[in-house]
Amino acid sequence: MSTSNLFLSIGKPIKNEYGRVIGKVASFALSPNGKFDAVYIEFGDGQFTKHPMEALRFNGPEVTFISKIKSQAGTLCDHIPLIWRKDEALKELVDKKKITPEVYQDLHVSFENVLSQLKKEAQVIIDESAIEIERCQEEITSLSYAIANLEIEHEIGKVDEENYKAAFALLQETLRRATAEKTDFELTKSKLSSVLLGDQSGSSQPSTPVAPKPVNKIYAETVNTAATKLPEPPVVVYVKEIANKTGI
Repeated sequence: MSTSNLFLSIGKPIKNEYGRVIGKVASFALSPNGKFDAVYIEFGDGQFTKHPMEALRFNGPEVTFISKIKSQAGTLCDHIPLIWRKDEALKELVDKKKITPEVYQDLHVSFENVLSQLKKEAQVIIDESAIEIERCQEEITSLSYAIANLEIEHEIGKVDEENYKAAFALLQETLRRATAEKTDFELTKSKLSSVLLGDQSGSSQPSTPVAPKPVNKIYAETVNTAATKLPEPPVVVYVKEIANKTGI
């Protein structure tokens, strides 16, 4: 969308990268020369915050909120190996006597300081990713129970076929998004951890969400909960009171 049409997105819903609606565009902040500097977002919980334009992607009527964790991780996965390579090249240059030891030492200390700061930032992103992974797993677990209870109520005839299909489709779509989001955070955490361990190949592959398998029944392949073993759902017994034909 061109900058002249950005105002058309005011009031439009904002979705995250997994299709979940998180809020809407409230307004924009512009510089004196008319450049769009930031966007004001009203989130679903009523919170009103200001974000840089880079936090959003505008594609016609669709507005997507870019994950800060994911974007920062991508930058770090590029910058950390680059600083390593520069420091290695610097060492080769001094070994070949193409630069003086004094120049080497000065630049080497500079690279080490930058690398130390980048590693600290990477660790913060790793910790934030771990928190998001746990949040996603809790949501997946809750959805698993929700689907299990829906199946039970449908099985005993308490939920008709039409409402069952509508509810099941909604839960399935929400489960798909939560699983994709969890997978993405796991990939981000893994890539950054590899980079910190010195695996420079960790920055060569893009972080692509792995599409989960479609859900048909809760007892088939609703969700992979290998990491979290759930207790058996409670057995609900419905007793229908039948009057004695003798009237006693």
